[in-house]
Amino acid sequence: MRRIRSIPRAVIGAAVLTGGMIALAPMAQATTIPVACGENALVAAINLANSTVDSDTLTLAGGCTYALTSPHGGLANGLPVITTPIELLGPATITRTALLPFRIAEVGPTGNLTLTTSVAFTNGSVVGNGGAILNRGAVTLTTSSLSGNYATLAGGGLANADTPSGTAPAASFTRSNVLGNTALIQGGGIYNGLRGTLTTTGVSGTPMLVSGNSGAQGGGIAAVDSTATTITQTAVTVNHALLTAGGVYRSNGTMTTNNAPITANTPGNCAGSAPAVPNCTG
Repeated sequence: MRRIRSIPRAVIGAAVLTGGMIALAPMAQATTIPVACGENALVAAINLANSTVDSDTLTLAGGCTYALTSPHGGLANGLPVITTPIELLGPATITRTALLPFRIAEVGPTGNLTLTTSVAFTNGSVVGNGGAILNRGAVTLTTSSLSGNYATLAGGGLANADTPSGTAPAASFTRSNVLGNTALIQGGGIYNGLRGTLTTTGVSGTPMLVSGNSGAQGGGIAAVDSTATTITQTAVTVNHALLTAGGVYRSNGTMTTNNAPITANTPGNCAGSAPAVPNCTG
């Protein structure tokens, strides 16, 4: 069972969000908020969750595609900026359907976004970093995915923002595929920037996939001046770079690879990295 809040919410009652309206039932101090299938309901649920510092789980409508027709977190973000601990529990898809470019989500320095059980972020498109997610805080994906997203700078799927000081971003992927994303500069799939921490993990026999992504450097993953990048049971394969390191590009920072095949990337798997990517040839 989930923990009941020790501090009551500003609203009393279990919040069930339908079309942006909040229906209240008695005794609502639980951390779980059901979210009806619709853009307005999802935006309202995130705004509600952001309204206190407590952790919230937003239970998405099973199998729903939440179509974002306009940005709700400034001009660049489909969802309100995540400023508190929020879990999105699937299965569900959140996608941009507008002509206007915007990423799916931005996580602020105090934010902590978790995607669990087949939550897919798709078709984000941003002028800047992080086509699906721009992370300045903490992001965790578990059996979820980022696919078909686009950024004009770094991190077609996710970008751990370059952070010279203050809270350093951290992202963790567990059995969460990163597929078919594009960045024009670095990290077609994932960009781990200055002081950032990145961990990817699959399971034996079923590796996590970073595949079909493209960028100028590091078609699959780029780690540039990051604190740590750990790639475990993750297949980085069939990615493409315009310049160097179709698979993984590394520039400084600590990097560890464990049972992580980096293969069939063009042009080359890790060429041009300095220092070299561990256990990578070509």
